[in-house]
Amino acid sequence: MSVTPETEDLLRRHAPQVLGALVRRYGHFDTAEDAVQEALLAAAEQWPRTGVPDNPRGWLIKVAARRLTDALRADEARRAREEKVVALSPRDAFTAPPPGADRAPREDDTLTLLFLCCHPNLTPPAQIALTLRAVGGLTTAEIARAYLVPEATMAQRISRAKQKVRGVRFARPDNGEERLPAVLQTLYLIFNEGYTATSGASLQRRDLAGEAIRLTRAVHRLLPGHGETAGLLALMLLTDARRDARTGPHGELVPLDEQDRDRWDKAAIDEGVALVTGALSRGRAGPYLLRAAIAAVHDEAPSAQATDWQEILGLYDILVRLVPGPVERLNRAVAVAMVRGPCAGLAELAELEGELGAGHRLDAVRGHLLERAGAYDEARAAYEAAAAKTLSLPEQRYLHARAARLKP
Repeated sequence: MSVTPETEDLLRRHAPQVLGALVRRYGHFDTAEDAVQEALLAAAEQWPRTGVPDNPRGWLIKVAARRLTDALRADEARRAREEKVVALSPRDAFTAPPPGADRAPREDDTLTLLFLCCHPNLTPPAQIALTLRAVGGLTTAEIARAYLVPEATMAQRISRAKQKVRGVRFARPDNGEERLPAVLQTLYLIFNEGYTATSGASLQRRDLAGEAIRLTRAVHRLLPGHGETAGLLALMLLTDARRDARTGPHGELVPLDEQDRDRWDKAAIDEGVALVTGALSRGRAGPYLLRAAIAAVHDEAPSAQATDWQEILGLYDILVRLVPGPVERLNRAVAVAMVRGPCAGLAELAELEGELGAGHRLDAVRGHLLERAGAYDEARAAYEAAAAKTLSLPEQRYLHARAARLKP
């Protein structure tokens, strides 16, 4: 029997929680992750026959703990720790949080794992890669694609990161703010991978987006006055509010200007707008808060035609001064086109040649602006070029369809 998509989602959701529980109790980050992977494989083999247990997280923890203790017994270099590890019963170890704990282990362990992966001993790329692997549940291949590097290179990077955090005490840092930039960037990447899957047949991976929102809420509760944390949470909520409307009945991509806004999540929009308003009133806006403000302008517009593109362009002007990266400039080029016309937007795109790597977005935007400018043959070629570069099947189908509409 094969594993159902629901069971796959369940396993992916529990994986970081199980890993956090094991690392908290036993340490040995790299060995613990191997044990968790073995437990996930065991579940994938057994649950289709026996059914999902009443407490799947507890089942996974128990199996992973047994695999971990077996591995530690076999490790001759850690004989001094063997007696302590063998004496621990997995049942006793995980039925309750450590003495004196006054929080829920599930959320705390995952959040502590997040801060551990963003340890200052690691370089920012290593922090993000390790967190995407351990907390986000992305495979090494998926992370490698996001960074446009070979899978073997990413595997080495993650392995070295694990070695550097080996032996680090599993506890929330006293001053977590120094790790916030890496934490927030990692959560943003996890959310983006969930909201717009970069490969495969599905346009979205809701488990990843939901986990990113859950963890960002937890960080926001730790630092309620931090504007960029509030901004990131708002950005996720305002973007995720459109989730149900961005796919059609057959899973096809529906662009923002064609979405049924009645299907947008009004409660999420209201919460996101309130976060943006509150954070802007407290101080200077950073990149996440500015992105959230742009998303709020989109979400509050009653229709695509009523969108205040002039305000959006003004916000992008501020954003690209803070973060002059190619992605931000690409998005600003779209706003320029909406305010000043497609030719002005195309002129902005010309300055981005060679800066966006092998991705498809530059060609896709170019196709859209060329189509608006009436250059249909060039637009069709740009759409086809974009379709050839994306690994997402829904995006490929959408881009091919746009190109097909322009055939004479």
